Amino acid sequence: ILLVLGFLSTLAAIALITVAVTQNKPLPKNIKYGIVLDAGSSHTNLYVYEWPAEKENDTGVVQQVEVCKVEGPGISGYSHSTEEAGPSLVQCLRQAEEVIPSKQHQETPVYLGATAGMRLLRLENKNAADKVLSSVEKTLRAAPFNFQGARIISGQEEGAYGWITINYLLGNFKQSGWRKFLHSLKSISETSGALDLGGASTQITFVPGEISPESPENLLYFRLYGKDYQVYTHSFLCYGKDQALQQKLARNLQAMDGHLLDPCFHQGYQRTINIRDLLRNPCTSVEESQLPFDQLHIEGEGNYEKCRTNIQNLFNKTHCPYSSCSFNGIYLPPLQGDFGAFSAFYFVMDFLNLTSEVPFALDKVVGAVQSFCARPWHEVKLEYHQVKEKYLSEYCFSGAYILSLLENGYEFTTENWQRIHFLGKIGSSDAGWTLGYMLNLTNMIPAEEPPAPPLSHSSYVGLMVLCSLVLVSVILLAWLLFHKPKCLQKGIV
Repeated sequence: ILLVLGFLSTLAAIALITVAVTQNKPLPKNIKYGIVLDAGSSHTNLYVYEWPAEKENDTGVVQQVEVCKVEGPGISGYSHSTEEAGPSLVQCLRQAEEVIPSKQHQETPVYLGATAGMRLLRLENKNAADKVLSSVEKTLRAAPFNFQGARIISGQEEGAYGWITINYLLGNFKQSGWRKFLHSLKSISETSGALDLGGASTQITFVPGEISPESPENLLYFRLYGKDYQVYTHSFLCYGKDQALQQKLARNLQAMDGHLLDPCFHQGYQRTINIRDLLRNPCTSVEESQLPFDQLHIEGEGNYEKCRTNIQNLFNKTHCPYSSCSFNGIYLPPLQGDFGAFSAFYFVMDFLNLTSEVPFALDKVVGAVQSFCARPWHEVKLEYHQVKEKYLSEYCFSGAYILSLLENGYEFTTENWQRIHFLGKIGSSDAGWTLGYMLNLTNMIPAEEPPAPPLSHSSYVGLMVLCSLVLVSVILLAWLLFHKPKCLQKGIV
């Protein structure tokens, strides 16, 4: 009897422990990867994202794990050597191969989205744009990944995907288990707006307080994490900071004799540009006229007030066919909630030390840009000797342009200026459109069954109860045998 009881108790204890350990051991991670290349007007970035195979309310939980900046210009810069556009991406594709497990290379989708630089090239020379995309596609197909497409995305898409990125990273979609990285950004509305500034275009995107039937072409619909969103978005081609400068210079040409005293450059700065190069792009061709000189010599004046006046001529505010407009007759509903401003908005403001957890008041921002523009070029160049001269020389214009765009273009005022938050990264992810693009694309990736434990929950509970009952029964029987109650002892006597 003792042997039988000992055997049964040992067996029950082993079974109990084995079932518990087997059922509760960590399940293998089932991670998927995706690659998105952001082919901008000035350069290309490659981003690697990962997400669990099982999805959350039909939208994958995506996060950035790697970024690689492609050497050289943006792919639109290869218009005269189109065959070199694709090979320029090879180094970053190899970096992605090292990050993603080799057994998952073939199932990893890779997408390339070209933005405003390629939109302009397509307008200027469609044949060259097609050849650039063909070269890029050839290189991406040769990579060990699952090529899904290389295309020029619309300005609306760029704006909307940037909005998705911002709100995803801030936790505004109420993703379970996702903490907010930036606690200071608390919007009065459920979501935050997005302000994107590139070299060739700028986008504004937000959920309006009320949906108006005006300008329905500026409304997009999304379903993310089980909820529907109706978003206003508009992209202004030719109003990125680089093309805005080109527009301003083209306008200045009309009243010049080949020499321009420019208030948007530092005093003492000089630059000579080719008139033909300035006027051949679609953003400035409307300003083209017969000029008696081939080159424009620019000399800096460093005057912020004059620069702002100069820039404001880029925004046509005289005609508005709607109840309210931004500029150039484009509908803009009343601004709603907080805004995350990223890309060049952030890079310029960060250079000027105007990014912080607590946003600066508008007058402080204006004062900082004004002071920077007033500094002589030799002093600026000496202090920021590590910055490329082209970028350094244009920070005065870029700062003044950002203020003009936000104040005069989008109608931000002293009262709501501090609702703009300049964002570079949120957590480990870059603010930009590519993460939103990847998030939206995960809706097209079939949700897989998550790795399951060996037993169903009911079977697990049943086995645990059975093993526990056997163990308790054996212990109780053993106690009865060795500690007989008095009633049993009297019966035996």
